Amino acid sequence: MKNTKTCPKCGSRDLAHVPGEIGAHGVGNNIRTGFTIFSMVKVTRFVCLYCGFSEEWIESREDLDKIREKFKG
Repeated sequence: MKNTKTCPKCGSRDLAHVPGEIGAHGVGNNIRTGFTIFSMVKVTRFVCLYCGFSEEWIESREDLDKIREKFKG
């Protein structure tokens, strides 16, 4: 959906882009990779407004590196 601007489930182009955010005490759409707010990774959502299908994306290379360091075995 991020790249095609089309829902892969129903074909709709009626999509919402919900930016990831990091709020006080770590609230928001994010992944924790450490103990501080600076270690949080924003997760952006794309939502089909017709069928409700959603995708999540990590949009920053720096954030992908944080996840790789924390979670890759």
